[in-house]
Amino acid sequence: MIFEPLKIQYDLVSWLSLAGDRIRQSMLGPIQVSTKSGPNDLVTNIDRQIEQFYVQQIRAAYPEAQICGEEGFGDRISDLHGLVFFVDPIDGTMNFVRQRQNFATMIGVFLDGQPLVGAIADVMRSELIVGGPQIGVQFNGRPITLPDQQTLADGLLGVNALMYAHDRYQLQALAAQTSGVRVIGSAGLEFMSLITNQQIGYISALSPWDVAAGWAIGSALGLEVHNLAGTTPALRQREVIVAGIPAIWPAFKKLQN
Repeated sequence: MIFEPLKIQYDLVSWLSLAGDRIRQSMLGPIQVSTKSGPNDLVTNIDRQIEQFYVQQIRAAYPEAQICGEEGFGDRISDLHGLVFFVDPIDGTMNFVRQRQNFATMIGVFLDGQPLVGAIADVMRSELIVGGPQIGVQFNGRPITLPDQQTLADGLLGVNALMYAHDRYQLQALAAQTSGVRVIGSAGLEFMSLITNQQIGYISALSPWDVAAGWAIGSALGLEVHNLAGTTPALRQREVIVAGIPAIWPAFKKLQN
């Protein structure tokens, strides 16, 4: 079966726009917060409601697709054959709960394990990035590109706070080669910063739904996404991800020797 990326892009923009409206409206009332793996791994009733909304839309529009959702309302993914939607209803739930900003909602779509289309929305700023390798990238409806021949010294590095504080994978030495580090607390917003040229790299431990949308969009702009083995993410489990301009990975790898 042939899947049209532009049709999927249109659907993603519609779904994320509606989800953003629902999230903002939900913030006017009480939010129920609970924990998952630990005290800093939060989930809310809004996370669950938005994922259920996405699953309903995907099932109706693409009944043959598999769905990998953070909150468990999708499928048990055994392989990446066919069309797979990776759903993160609220990315940066800690920020959502504590700050009421600096969080995203996002969906990445892959076909036979290859990036097809992704969409990320900064909910409180009403900013949306969508695109893929066959269709280019749009930011709030405007096409965007990245400058050529960027170097590490040209920009900022997004990092996981604990990984940087404990200097895992020599991140502090890598950061010293850049203009500095930033910690946002949302993988989706970190990828938005990469795609809009506000940062040149991002390194963190990410689950499939954290990386899929940003990878799909960034691949259209020449951004690279690696795991610790130097290959592309398996999208089957949590992995340390090194994403950014082409200069990031060789600099990271050199420090691991």
